[in-house]
Amino acid sequence: MRTRFYNARILTMQPDQDIFEGEVWVSGDRIIFAGTEKEALDYCNSHKDAILVWDREIDCHRNLLMPGFKNAHTHSAMTLMRSKADDLPLQDWLGTQIFPVEAKMTADDIYHLSKIAIMEYLTSGMTAAFEMYLTPFSVADAFRDCGFRCVQTSCVNNFSQSIELLERYYNELNGRDEYNSFILGVHAEYTCSKELLQEASKLVHKYKAPFWLHVQETESETQECMERYGMSPVEFLDSLGLFDYGGGGYHMVWTDRKDWELMKKRGIYVVTNPGSNTKLASGIAPISDYLREGIPVAIGTDGPASNNCLDMFREMFLVTGLAKLRDNDASSVNALEVLKMATVNGAHAMGLKDADCIAEGKLADIIMLDLSRPNMQPINNIRKNIVYSGSKENVMMTMIGGIIRYENGKFNIGEEPSKIYEKAEEISRRIYGN
Repeated sequence: MRTRFYNARILTMQPDQDIFEGEVWVSGDRIIFAGTEKEALDYCNSHKDAILVWDREIDCHRNLLMPGFKNAHTHSAMTLMRSKADDLPLQDWLGTQIFPVEAKMTADDIYHLSKIAIMEYLTSGMTAAFEMYLTPFSVADAFRDCGFRCVQTSCVNNFSQSIELLERYYNELNGRDEYNSFILGVHAEYTCSKELLQEASKLVHKYKAPFWLHVQETESETQECMERYGMSPVEFLDSLGLFDYGGGGYHMVWTDRKDWELMKKRGIYVVTNPGSNTKLASGIAPISDYLREGIPVAIGTDGPASNNCLDMFREMFLVTGLAKLRDNDASSVNALEVLKMATVNGAHAMGLKDADCIAEGKLADIIMLDLSRPNMQPINNIRKNIVYSGSKENVMMTMIGGIIRYENGKFNIGEEPSKIYEKAEEISRRIYGN
């Protein structure tokens, strides 16, 4: 497909580049041009031998084109437990509501349940997700079949999966298709023995690869690690060499200055999940401290059982809103920085360096936001409006790899939504017995 977007406002998310009006051209899965109308004319005049024939030309009516949001932490198939496991603290939530249900889920269940989450990602302007769940091959199949970009890591722990499987996932899912990739990781320090983590460290060094896991989500998790090893989880994991090639942690709510020094030294990313951490009362991550220390931050929704909403607009608002409350400072964590977290930083954390901005040669992972909706009017500051007043109602289009997967309320994911919903209801009835 060759697509021309014109009459658009364009937010490239490139450093020091403001919003401008112009055109974006897509050929195959790549952006081949992004510039003003004058630059487009100049391009045509200087490339007269080029054949610019479009399969589709889209008048954007001065709405906004920007890079898609990156959901940097999620467990998609937990759509099954949405609103079935609420109003509990984390450990009770896991032990009584999540782990027993997950024990009944099959790889086929996870395939179908992931598709509901993918649909919700599309409606929220997300073009990639950093996924962690039980059956990575069926997860990869679901994302591939829907045409949605997926980076996975594993949830290896003392009770599920194994180091041998982790290496197999790493070797077989990287390069498997255009939509899927895989990064080394385990579930968390508190679900893994020291011996298991030492084996994971051997893989990190064998492949010279970054490493990811849940880290310091709750105060009790952090204290218990201190009691076990005399170190915080960040310190303990680093002592095993797990962060020797970078990587990151999901949540990182209960960290301190000693942790931050290690995080800076190793180039560790933080993925904050404010919706989930608020609902589970896990705490408020020290985002302003991370920014001040130069520690990169990305944003994730976490899974639809702990959030329950897969909505990047809500997450962006919570990142800055909770930081302001925590710091007692209305100027804390500027909205422009949050927008960078949701796009550029998320892409870099996930290893998607070609999907971080709108520019020639980058992947055509693009969204269009409707600026004519009341919540965007008057147009005073579009970028801050996205964070402070934007919502899913503004998402007109989500394109991934040059293919429009969602447009004006319609999905293009290879299957009718009604069939996906019917299958999910069937799975729910079988597992929950109602």
